[in-house]
Amino acid sequence: MLVISYNLRKHRAISELAALDERYSPDVVCLQECDTLDLAEHEGRLRLAHSTVGSRLGLAVYYRPDRIQVRSLRTVALKKSMHDRVLRPAHERLLGARVHDLEHGRDAIVASFHAAPLTALNSLRRHQIKAALGELQLLGPNLPTLMVGDYNYPIFKDNLAEKVREAGYDLTLSDSRTYTRYKFFRGHFDLATSAGFDIRKVETLPRGSSDHLPIMVDAVYSDAAASHAASHDEPLDGTPIVA
Repeated sequence: MLVISYNLRKHRAISELAALDERYSPDVVCLQECDTLDLAEHEGRLRLAHSTVGSRLGLAVYYRPDRIQVRSLRTVALKKSMHDRVLRPAHERLLGARVHDLEHGRDAIVASFHAAPLTALNSLRRHQIKAALGELQLLGPNLPTLMVGDYNYPIFKDNLAEKVREAGYDLTLSDSRTYTRYKFFRGHFDLATSAGFDIRKVETLPRGSSDHLPIMVDAVYSDAAASHAASHDEPLDGTPIVA
């Protein structure tokens, strides 16, 4: 399954979605910071599954209907930072979709996540990440799960990775930095958290009009990956998680 995550920088990069679909043919696209009142039902071969409401920095999920069916959806408001309480930029910070993978005949969960801004503490973002992963289980306990998005977590990722592992998930960074706008806050902001998937690769895609670079996650079901590796007696391409 190919999943792209992209923070649109207050909707500025919305016009790039059709080109991303044309070039990379993703199965699912997870968006952050989009104007949910200005989303097309279709972008290239992608169809809009759902978007959040009640915030000016919304989330959305698009999917390819020839590969994916959407079973159910869940939007969640996570613990708020002071920035959220005062400026109210976002209410719902998680949009999860239980999908049916037509190619493999199985269900999985894919989610778009947007953590609190850099004005908040890392401890709050860790709380949001843990709560988000718990909420996704309500879509289907123990299903393969992939949560991608803007984690706003530029430093101390080892600690984050440890907390994520304690919750039964892996944290995966992309092959190069995803955010370079500010001198002191550069690095991997856009991440993937997964369980039940082997992550072959997380690739940082070329820069567009956003201050974030999109990432593309190449994920395979863990049991299918193990079976393939055993039958071919060779390792999977790419290096899973490390933070």
